[in-house]
Amino acid sequence: MRKLRAVAAVLVLVLLGQSTAFAQSYVPISGAGSTWSSNALDQWRKNVGQYGMRISFAATGSTDGRNQFKAGQVDFAVSEIPYGLTDAGVTDNPPADRGYAYMPIVAGGTSFMYNLHIGATRVTNLRLSGQTLTGIFTGTITNWADPAIKTDNPGLTLPARKIIPVVRSDGSGTSAQFTTYMASQFGGAWDAFCRKAGRATPCGFTSNYPLVPPVVGQSGSLGVTNYVRQDQSEGAITYVEYSYARNAGFPIAKVLNKAGYYIEPKATSVAVALLAAAIKPDLTQDLGGVYANLDARTYPLSSYSYMILPTTPTSPFNTDKGKTLSDFAYYFLCEGQQQADQLGYSPLPKNLVQAGLDQVARIPGSTKKPTDISKCNNPTFSPDGTNLLAKNAPQPSPCDKIGVSQCGEGTGGARAPTPVTGGAGPGPGAQSAAGPNGTVGPGGTSVTPGADGTTGPATGAIDPDTGLAVNGQNVAAGGSSVPVSLDQRDNATAALLTALAVALLLGLVIGPPILARRLGKEEER
Repeated sequence: MRKLRAVAAVLVLVLLGQSTAFAQSYVPISGAGSTWSSNALDQWRKNVGQYGMRISFAATGSTDGRNQFKAGQVDFAVSEIPYGLTDAGVTDNPPADRGYAYMPIVAGGTSFMYNLHIGATRVTNLRLSGQTLTGIFTGTITNWADPAIKTDNPGLTLPARKIIPVVRSDGSGTSAQFTTYMASQFGGAWDAFCRKAGRATPCGFTSNYPLVPPVVGQSGSLGVTNYVRQDQSEGAITYVEYSYARNAGFPIAKVLNKAGYYIEPKATSVAVALLAAAIKPDLTQDLGGVYANLDARTYPLSSYSYMILPTTPTSPFNTDKGKTLSDFAYYFLCEGQQQADQLGYSPLPKNLVQAGLDQVARIPGSTKKPTDISKCNNPTFSPDGTNLLAKNAPQPSPCDKIGVSQCGEGTGGARAPTPVTGGAGPGPGAQSAAGPNGTVGPGGTSVTPGADGTTGPATGAIDPDTGLAVNGQNVAAGGSSVPVSLDQRDNATAALLTALAVALLLGLVIGPPILARRLGKEEER
């Protein structure tokens, strides 16, 4: 009996050791950078943990991420800003001794989250033009009762309350995206603000927003989100990735596009907008065409976020880390994009997914998987190569048009509608019956989405420390692990061996006492 027990114990230890070895076949890697895309990255990191991948990511801002990558302190970085640009007279030179490449990872909209009430009613349907937003964030519009805001919102009587514009105090890709837009579209007003801050003009983009009155600076996307959502921050507004406003349960402003419609940065409107983006040979973006896009469904502040990948095995990066990074990238370029809308982002189109896969093959130690891109199930993919998500995007509601008393429905993470005056056209959630080309669908029927017009997270408790929803339904906030398929035989083998080991261990523990009792009964007879 002792010999049998000893043999079984050894077998269990061997099998458990093999299982552990399979689970630890990936070397941990680290990255730093963008808070704009960190909600998506955090979810993807949790998802691949089931395969033994350990990816740490510090959401310290795009500028810090680029600096850490340049200094060899992290294996990868995430940024909305490429190297080589001049910001406030300082050029951000690329790494001198480290090869790198850019790879788009997810698309999304820079949104404007705010905290405002009319009496006891929270405003959830605010509309703002780019010119009005520029006035707010450069200090020429300081009160919510300003005539320019009234022009944007004919259906609301807003209070004569001071506006508190909240900006990023750290080097931020979100700041770069917003200031690039203002410099391109409202350069005169933006340059005047830069001169007030003592900066040379033309000011251009900056990742370090000028911290001069009336703006209030806060660090990180969570920092600006948490500041605005406090009860004592009534009247505050900030720019932040759409995902954060949704998770915090707060509304965002619909922004006026060139076609004359105020649009929310949902996955569909971002996909439409980015059809006009110019993708450069290094896969970075030129958004001038996005700002000028005349499609009525366009959200004008749409863009991509990038991962900066190593292309040379320079310390601390080696080929073992390359295996982990490449398989992580293969995951989020394909299956991870399926969650983009749910997380508050927009999935990459087929051309950028394919370009991203080509970049992954350049990573030292890349597994170079023969990925069948047609099996990615990305909601943007279609047989004819067009962007299906953009193609099927609904036309805006008539009450989203400039000059019309606005829609009452809530936006972002705020579900409750706000009463409007003067008639607001279709009720909450209604959509135009016209298709993408202005045509009516079969039978003349219109498309009506859910109560909030999105497939976003359900409302629930908010963590006072993070500003994120804590219910189990919110995958971006709660970071629940989502089972996904990934072609890895090692993990299947590990699971089988683990099951066998557990069965043998149970037999080893339970079997001898049962056998002893039976033998005892036989001796008594």
